[in-house]
Order: sequence, then C-alpha cells, then structure tokens
Amino acid sequence: MVFSSMTFLLLFLPALLLLYFAVDSIRWRNAVLVTASVLFYAWGEPVCVLAMLFSTAVNYFCALALDRAAVPGRKKTALTLGVGVSLGLLLYFKYFSFLCGSAAALFGAEIAAPQIRLPIGISFYTFQVLTYTVDVYREKVPVQRSFFKLLLYVSCFPQLIAGPIVQYADIAPELDQRHTDLEDFNGGMRRFFVGLSKKVLLANLCGAALESLPHAGTGTGLSFLGAWYLAFLYSLQLYFDFSAYSDMAIGLGRVLGFHYKENFDYPYISLSAGEFWRRWHISLGSFFRDYVYIPLGGSRRGELRTAVNLLIVWSLTGFWHGAGWNFLLWGFYFGVLLLMERTVLKKPLERTPAAIRWLLTWLLVLISWDIFYYTDTAAMGESLQALFGRGVPFTDETTITVIKQYTLFPLLAFVLALPVVPTMEKRLRSRERGARAADVLGGALPVALFALSVAFLVGQSYNPFIYFRF
Repeated sequence: MVFSSMTFLLLFLPALLLLYFAVDSIRWRNAVLVTASVLFYAWGEPVCVLAMLFSTAVNYFCALALDRAAVPGRKKTALTLGVGVSLGLLLYFKYFSFLCGSAAALFGAEIAAPQIRLPIGISFYTFQVLTYTVDVYREKVPVQRSFFKLLLYVSCFPQLIAGPIVQYADIAPELDQRHTDLEDFNGGMRRFFVGLSKKVLLANLCGAALESLPHAGTGTGLSFLGAWYLAFLYSLQLYFDFSAYSDMAIGLGRVLGFHYKENFDYPYISLSAGEFWRRWHISLGSFFRDYVYIPLGGSRRGELRTAVNLLIVWSLTGFWHGAGWNFLLWGFYFGVLLLMERTVLKKPLERTPAAIRWLLTWLLVLISWDIFYYTDTAAMGESLQALFGRGVPFTDETTITVIKQYTLFPLLAFVLALPVVPTMEKRLRSRERGARAADVLGGALPVALFALSVAFLVGQSYNPFIYFRF
C-alpha cells in the first residue's frame, strides 16, 4: 500500500485514526498501530512480511542475550548473530541474484541467477533494527523486554518502507508514553498534505515529462540538451518523490505521537558535495556515520586511513541503494568528491565565490543522478557521453517537443525545491498583518493542496514511488 493511493487516503488512514484515538491507553494504541502496520505492509507483500517479523524476532532475542551475558565474548556472539542474520536476509533478497549474475559474467560460467522478489523497505527496516541491537551492545539504550514494542518500532507504517531511518534511541521513550494534542494533529496532517502534493503534483509530473523522452531508458540517441534535460528532470522527480514520502512519514508520525527527525533540508542549495550530503537523506548519512564511519576510526587515524574509511562508507552507501554496478559507481563518485574537497580542493573552494561553488555543485550532482538513473552500464555510458557532448548533436526535435509540452513546469518545480516558501513565510510573519495572513494560508493551503492531489490521483495512472525499490 502506498500513501498516494485512494485505498490509503479514503479507507486505511481514516479507519486507523478512528480506532487509534478511540482508545486511551498506550497499550491499546500500540496494539492498534502494530496491527495496522503489519496489515499495511502485508497488503502488497503478504509473504515478505515474514522476513521483517523474523529479523525483528532474532534481534529481540539477541538483545535479551546481550543484556544477560556476563562475559564480553558472549555479548559479541549475540551481537554477531543479530547483525549477521539481518544483513544475511538483506544480502539474500537484495543482492544474491546480482552476485550470481556478476559471477557468471566474470568467470564465463553458466550460473542461472534466481529471481528473488525484493521485500519492499527491507533496506530501511534492516538498518533500523540494527541500530537497536548495536545500541544495546554499546549500552546506549536499555534492552526492550516487550517484543511487540520492538515490533512497533520496526514496523510502524509511516516510516516502514521508505524511511526516514529512525534510530531506536530517538523514539524509545515514545514507545512507552506519548500523546497527541490538537496542535500535533493539525501540524502533522498539514505536513502530510504538503508531502502528498509534492508527490502527486510535482514528482509525478516531472516523472511523466521524463518518460516522454523516448531515449531516456536506453541512453542512445540523446542529444547534449536532451541528456542534461533528462538529468534535470530526474533530479527533481527523485527529490520530490523521496522528500515527499519523508514529509508524509514525519507528519503521520507526529499525528500518532512520534517525533521523527528531518530527512531533507533543501539539498539543492548546497555549495559543496559535503554540504549536499548533510542535507540529502540525512537519516542515512547519520546511520553510516554512527555505525560504520566512526567505528572504522573516522578521521582520527591519519589522512590515509580517513581516505580509506570515506571510500568504504560511500561505496556501501551506493550499494545500499541497489544491486547494480551503477549504484556502486555512484557511491564511489561521491566518495572521491568528498575526499577531494577535504584535500586538494579545500583551499581553492574557500577562495571561490559562492555562486560559482553552487553552480559547480549542482552540475556535479546532476552528473551523479545520471549515473544513479541507469542500471545498465552501457546505457549509462551513452548518456554520459551525451552529457559531455561527445559525438552528439546539441539538441533534437523530440527534446524540444517535450520542453514545449511541459513549458515552465520543471522550472517552477526547481524553484519550489529551493527554500522559497519558508523565506516568504518568514517575511510575512515579520509583519503583524502578514502573520495573520500566514496563519490563514498555513491552514487553508495544505487542505486545498490535498483536495487537488486527490483530484489528480483520480485521473492519474502514473504514480510510482521511486525509493520503494531501494
């Protein structure tokens, strides 16, 4: 089930909220939420829900063993088992077919790669449950003795299948005690409505424009302008698709009494690759920093070790997104950029005007999305050649037709990807009359956007969530 479906908006969500707020005790609210979350996941993945339940159960018992272990060796054994089982499930479902196919191509062997159905959201809930087990081992959080509370943390439907990645320590107290007042409910629903409109009115239309380019999937036949237009459209579709889901998850979490951290902070205003990754998918960056980069030694063991740690982390970041060489290359690409910004480019960038730094960062990010887009390396090579103008015309008739068809919409979407709305709201609130107008708009506009989004969904067949496949 997806948030931008009529089933969710008109059936699942209203029914859940009625049942959830009909009971007063936290115990019954947790029971309603666990049941609804498992149903939400099983709606399209009735068998794959077993993988989530199994991973949660294994880590539940391993954490109990950690808590009871009297010697360090037993603690490490329990930690290794919990982490190993969860990562083993992730490797099997997400990467086993890819590894078989890659081995067959590398060694010329006839290995039939099995077709394994990827459970939606496995990358997200695997990392979440790992934060629990690792933090119990580190004695950062107390062990959770209720399996159903741990299951609620892992399976809670707002952030279950596309994040943000919620660390157990951040919401552990809210599993036992939380409340929702009128301000939380209204603010959460407004955030949800805004996220839904970003998905339906912006991400979907940018995706439709992208799909209108006949050479988008193969990379062949693209002109110079067509290749850059493709990268531009995809950057907007990806941003609005994923940030929209995060907005909706954060909003629904607030309605239910959970407070999730922000996952996006207008990344397309960044002046460097490092800043971009402090603003894009913040929860993923926090996970790799806290559970991979720092345990590897971070930047505390000299420049060479720091460089190695960065490349390891960013290769894993790329591979986390998908079973494909393009994702590994994409992660390595950012690892090299970040390493260069810390070393040879550090002083030159400090002397470069902000406008030029922004433009260079934006162009480098667009190139990265081109790598990210093509899972076929041959198609990626064709598109990259077009991006750099090698042996291709400047433009083509199809690209011009698509640009005319969608006119200024992608430019409007790009403007909305910048912090224009909060800046305007801040200026309005700096004046007495403006503050009242901002309050009225803040209440009425999200409702209007929700109504418009539902109207679009009724007649719209193109409605994918890109990050579900990651």
